[in-house]
Amino acid sequence: MTTFDEGLLSPVAVGHDVLVTDAAVLDALVRAEHALITAYLDIGLLPAEVHAEITRAWGGGRDAAAIDAASLITASVAGGNPVIPLVAQLADRVPEGLRPWVHRGATSQDIVDTALMIVALAAVERLRDSLVQTVDGLHRLEDRHGRDVVVARTLTQHAVPTTLGARLDGWRQGIDRAITRTTSLAFPAQLAGAAGTRASFVEITGSADAAQALVAAYARHAGLEVPSGSWQVARWPITELGDALVQTVDALGKLASDVTTLSRTEIGELHEGAGGGSSAMPQKQNPVESTLIRSAALRAPQLGATLHLAAALAGDERPDGAWHAEWPTLRELLRLALGASAHAASLVAGLRVDAEAATRNLELTRGLVISERLALVLVPLIGRSRFDDLIASVADGAQLGDLVRAVPEAAGLDVDALLDPAGYTGVRGMPGAGEHAG
Repeated sequence: MTTFDEGLLSPVAVGHDVLVTDAAVLDALVRAEHALITAYLDIGLLPAEVHAEITRAWGGGRDAAAIDAASLITASVAGGNPVIPLVAQLADRVPEGLRPWVHRGATSQDIVDTALMIVALAAVERLRDSLVQTVDGLHRLEDRHGRDVVVARTLTQHAVPTTLGARLDGWRQGIDRAITRTTSLAFPAQLAGAAGTRASFVEITGSADAAQALVAAYARHAGLEVPSGSWQVARWPITELGDALVQTVDALGKLASDVTTLSRTEIGELHEGAGGGSSAMPQKQNPVESTLIRSAALRAPQLGATLHLAAALAGDERPDGAWHAEWPTLRELLRLALGASAHAASLVAGLRVDAEAATRNLELTRGLVISERLALVLVPLIGRSRFDDLIASVADGAQLGDLVRAVPEAAGLDVDALLDPAGYTGVRGMPGAGEHAG
């Protein structure tokens, strides 16, 4: 069978999406089914020898190596989900007398939702690792270059002096928040039966308390949290996860966007450690990792919106199509976040600073970058009109420092200190100025 998508048109994820491949999802589906029979063992309904025999027949119950994936995928069309043919294959592998224990009391959504949470939990753990590496890289960069004075830009234009540390701190705040957000996510199992009532499990176990014990054991063996109830149509675990992933990719996209801007030939303040080449122009060193991160940041919000729309349209006790739309959407969002975060960690680790270019850019406006500070000092001495005339003269080609020194009222001022961009960054002694906390 030809693989539909190995990343040819999504290079941001290549090499970083193994946790969310079809094979990973299929493994998680089998794990969810095995968690169910193990839960029956835990509460005393399934004999240990029966559990052992089923586990052996399923190759240990932790992976899908024995599953015919190609035929399962083809057969999934008829029922609209992969669990129906999966259960058939799993049942075929055990003796006929044991088959009633396969998928006992469960519905397809129980297994799919649980499998997606298993996959998502592993992916988010890997994602957080990459985010922590990125933050550590930003701290190291702050230690080396945090006090480097650079020009701040607002609405694309030179504004006032700042420090590279302040810029790095801005990036880090967004990533720190993403770490906090992903750490607070819930990853519940799903075991609620045909319509979310758990009636089948009450019937099988004999009581609501026993059914709850079954659910708790199932969640434990799936490696997930015990659900407080059915979330078959209350899709908050999916939407909250989607929101956190979008927020994460947004934060990484901000970093990448700044790097692509600051690495422009005419700016040149930052450079990726290993730029990519061009098929036509041998001199180019393109900011490839930043570009890949930006590609993810452009795609992620729409995927997050699809998850919210699917949740809003989750009608009845199981939706027709909205639930199904979540599967590839969530998987793609996880895929983008994994790729973007891995590239961000690599990007920050190799990022190079050109302090000479930063100084050159500070001087491009012949001192106007410090005009806000001058206004605060000179306007009370010479009035707004004369100050505006002075600034206009700089626009005509004069140097601001020469003009200020010619102002009689400035005779008692330390003009050199006043015009020094390093003295007007506003971040001395603050985290981000090369003195980061933690």
